[in-house]
Amino acid sequence: EESFNLVITDLKMPGMNGIEVLKSIKILQPKVPIIIITGYATVETAVDAIKQGAFDYLSKPFTPKQVKELVTKALDHSRISEAEEWVKNSDNNGFDRFIGNSTAMQKVFNRITQVAPTDSTVLITGESGTGKELVARSIHDHSQRKDKPFVAVDCTALAESLLESELFGHEKGSFTGAMRTKVGLFKIADGGTLFLDEISNISLTTQAKLLRVIQEREVTPIGGTKPVPIDIRLISASNKNLRELADKGEFREDLYFRLNTIPIELPPLRERKGDLPLLVGFFLRKFASEIGKEVKGVSPAAMAMLEQHDFPGNVRELEHMLERAVVLCDADMIMPADLGVIDDELSENISRGQYVPQTAEELKEIKRRLREEAVLPAERSFILEALKRNDWNITRSAEDVGMQRPNFQAMMKKLGISARDNKFSD
Repeated sequence: EESFNLVITDLKMPGMNGIEVLKSIKILQPKVPIIIITGYATVETAVDAIKQGAFDYLSKPFTPKQVKELVTKALDHSRISEAEEWVKNSDNNGFDRFIGNSTAMQKVFNRITQVAPTDSTVLITGESGTGKELVARSIHDHSQRKDKPFVAVDCTALAESLLESELFGHEKGSFTGAMRTKVGLFKIADGGTLFLDEISNISLTTQAKLLRVIQEREVTPIGGTKPVPIDIRLISASNKNLRELADKGEFREDLYFRLNTIPIELPPLRERKGDLPLLVGFFLRKFASEIGKEVKGVSPAAMAMLEQHDFPGNVRELEHMLERAVVLCDADMIMPADLGVIDDELSENISRGQYVPQTAEELKEIKRRLREEAVLPAERSFILEALKRNDWNITRSAEDVGMQRPNFQAMMKKLGISARDNKFSD
């Protein structure tokens, strides 16, 4: 009646053994990872369980640390598989370039579906790195113009003196250096879609000429006298608020109204963190395949760091961060150091209690990266959380985080924490 993320089952049980449980669960939820516990670990039983669909097995006796590590691997593998499945099936709704099933992204998909079949002018707004050009391409690909050109222009990449020539074209000899006639991008895009990215960067003079082209549906090359008719769909994008710029007199209001027939606003990644596991899984798989590395997932510490990061560069920043991580990682799991997240941000999260290391390896990584004054709060949180999880039992707490009991006790003594009174438990 309910779905579940993970199953841990013993191999030997009365009534039904673990293999039978595994088969039954695979019928109910084929994708759920299953871990088999056995005190009779042989190659045959382990191989049989994995052949039947188990993710892995644990041999008795085992430690809490072993359970935690295997559960983490299983859940990370499940997230990556979910991302792959989502991407594969996303062809059904026509948005295979996008990763995300959050409410915010569903609204974007719905708007694209509504506007794509029309010829309406579209204005896409959103922060840098949110995927504005992807949206423009998706609109084109799902329109009646899909077999015609899609021409993208980055308005920040061209000097003002060159932009008009690129957009409208020019006649031979129309200005110094015009050695031959040049066809403008408006004409090159004829029959298709012209995408003007970061349109807020063009001058008021060029805006006036652009407005006339949109109104008249014709373009006159620089130095020319005969207007050339054009048939294009215009899509524009900006990471600035054009309405505010128009109010300040920095953008033509009449052009703004022409461009803003159909607005599409893209959410920043920090406002759709629910899509993060899908995005992480997708990019890990992509870069691991391209680079030729076996990367199974991210550690809990690394995922916590990603979830706490604001991503001012949005999906583009995440993509570059994970590409770097896959290149630099030395194991099959992405660790915090591989991500290259700013150390000051990590230090701030620790001081606020938003991030607590869960294992000795994670604490070691923090000690390597942060200044000494920032390490003490991390050590204190690390020890206290381990004690709380294990009812202040020192032996179990040490095993839980992968430390020897004497070393764990030494750290408690250094921090002034006593298991006899839990006055620090708050």
